[in-house]
Amino acid sequence: MRLIPRSFLWRTVLMVLVPLIIAQVIVANVFFGNHWTRVHATMARSLSGEIATMVNLMDAGETSATTTMGRDTGINFSVNQKLNRPENNDNNARETGMLAAELSAKVKRPATIYMDKGKRLVFVDVPTKDGQIATFATSLYRIYSTSTDVFILWLIGSILIVLILISPFVIIHTRSIRRIAKAASNFGRGLDAPGFVPSGSKEIREAAIAMIKMKERLNRYNRTRTDMLNAVSHDLKAPLARMRLGIETDDAAKNDLLHDIDRMAEMINGYLAFARGEMPEIEQTTELPAMLIRIARDAAGDKKIETDFPDAPVQFYARPMALARAFGNIIENAARYAKKKIKITEKDSEEQVEIIIEDDGHGIPDDKKSEALRPFVRLDESRGNKTGGTGLGLSIAQTAFENHGGQMFLEDSDLGGLRVRIILPL
Repeated sequence: MRLIPRSFLWRTVLMVLVPLIIAQVIVANVFFGNHWTRVHATMARSLSGEIATMVNLMDAGETSATTTMGRDTGINFSVNQKLNRPENNDNNARETGMLAAELSAKVKRPATIYMDKGKRLVFVDVPTKDGQIATFATSLYRIYSTSTDVFILWLIGSILIVLILISPFVIIHTRSIRRIAKAASNFGRGLDAPGFVPSGSKEIREAAIAMIKMKERLNRYNRTRTDMLNAVSHDLKAPLARMRLGIETDDAAKNDLLHDIDRMAEMINGYLAFARGEMPEIEQTTELPAMLIRIARDAAGDKKIETDFPDAPVQFYARPMALARAFGNIIENAARYAKKKIKITEKDSEEQVEIIIEDDGHGIPDDKKSEALRPFVRLDESRGNKTGGTGLGLSIAQTAFENHGGQMFLEDSDLGGLRVRIILPL
């Protein structure tokens, strides 16, 4: 037998109700052990004292005084030769037990208690000295407070109210989790989840958004693999065909063959660089300004390099080789198209570090920026003519930054060229 349910709904309900019930039981025990006992004991002592006084007056022959006191205290007094009472009395009942104990101590003679719960009355029969029976009748509320029952009902009612109030919220959360599970199942089978929108609490929405981003990255990964195969097939087939034709026709010039070989080597190196960008690397404490200055000097020695770094740059854990390759691609790209100037800026905050690399070149049109981030896509017409390359630089950089949990944006620079803005979380 399973004591803990499987579903999140019932586990959450139990998680809320079990502590609440335990707390209510503790409160009830404290209430009954202290307040209930003290209040009922005081009420029993008060009524038993009044009955004892009336019995003493009756024994002294002051019947009129006994009747007057009964009228003033709300006790109906009568003396009878014989009464038709039930066989079982209520001396040990929960409501009258304390009264029976007090009467035994104060009246000094056997007192018998009967209750009429329907009429909420209590009757106390006390034998007189002359063998008759004196009956004292009063309201049951004189010795028993109904607030105790009301208190218990409120304890149970509060649990039901809490259950009713939390159920819609738990159901909404459960529904959100089920939608995420269903969408994840579709994503895992290569399907889309139409109409799936993150909903629920902040944490559930964050999980859904992370899952959507993961799917986008997997789609981009698969699309990149397809683009890579297409690019390898297209880019290598043409020079190989030229080389074969030149050799078969004996028209192959040495310089042409060397040019094709160099071009193929460049493309292969680009593919290898793209693959290396996904290789694992141990994270280390990294500080960016020194890395960026070194890369800029190596890649853009003939251009003016302007930097704007904090006096105490932030240090964070990262994969330095991967970041160096990514920043190297961006700075080399900026150096290739810049006219005279490259500017590198770092802005630090408590949660992230922002790097901005911009040039004064021709830039990239807004409608081509998203396409420029795709691997094996070259936008030579927008950034210059006959620039070569395999179209992998920005894609490699974007993949490296995303593997660090960051983002990369292509924007227009105030210098007139392209501004690449990178955000890395700390």
